Amino acid sequence: MTITEQRTQTYGYSDLPGLMGLMTGDEKHGPAATSTLDVLWVLYDRVLRVGPDSADDPGRDRFLLSKGHGPMAYYAVLAAKGFLPVDRLPGFGSYDSPLGHHPDRTLVPGVEIGSGSLGHGLPIAVGTALGLRAQGRHDPAVWTLIGDAELDEGSNHEAIAFAGPAGLDRLHTVVVDNSSASYARPGGIAARFEAAGWSARTVDGRDHEALYDAFTAPHPGRPHVVVARVEPKNA
Repeated sequence: MTITEQRTQTYGYSDLPGLMGLMTGDEKHGPAATSTLDVLWVLYDRVLRVGPDSADDPGRDRFLLSKGHGPMAYYAVLAAKGFLPVDRLPGFGSYDSPLGHHPDRTLVPGVEIGSGSLGHGLPIAVGTALGLRAQGRHDPAVWTLIGDAELDEGSNHEAIAFAGPAGLDRLHTVVVDNSSASYARPGGIAARFEAAGWSARTVDGRDHEALYDAFTAPHPGRPHVVVARVEPKNA
C-alpha cells in the first residue's frame, strides 16, 4: 500500500495493536515498545503540529524520540498517521528494512534524530529549542520523550539544569516512568525538574485525557515536563 492509497484509509488508536502485530522481527525491548504507545498516540493525534506534508516545514513542531530502543510503537503511530506505508512494517528489524531497532532519521520519514546512547535526546532538544529561538522562530514547539532510566545519565541533568534558567518555554519533555531507573529521585521525578525551574505534571500514562490536559497545560516562561507513569517494566 502506498502513502497515497493509505491516506484513503483512516487508522485510529484501536488499530495500533494490529499495526504493531505486523512487526514480527525480533524485538529486544518489549516493555519499551509498549510503554510509550499512549503518549505517542496522544501527541501525534492531538498535540503535535506536524504531518507527512509538513515534515520538512521550518515552522513544524519537532518531536525527538530519545527512548529509541523498542521503537515498534513509534513506527506504528508514524504509519497510522501516514508518514510511512503500512506495508513496510512487516520488514521491521530485517537487514534491508529502513525500520531498525533504533529509528534512523535518514531512513524513516518524520524522524527528527537517530537514537542510540541513552541520555542524548533531551540535550539535543535543548539545542533545538535554542536554535529555533536564535532564528526568531517562536511558534514551533520542541518535544522529547525519554525513559525514567535515562535520568541515570548525567547529560540529562545538565540539560535540565540549563533549560529552566534559560526560560526555554517552547521545550517539552515527556518522561515515561516504568520504574526502570537504577537511582530513585527524592520527591519523585517531577521534583527534580521543578528544582531547576521547570513546570511539571505527573499523570497516568495510559489515560489519554489526563495526558492531553498535561501536554497542553500553560507554562509561561518555563520549560514543561510531563511524567507519564505506566506499569512497572518487570510487572
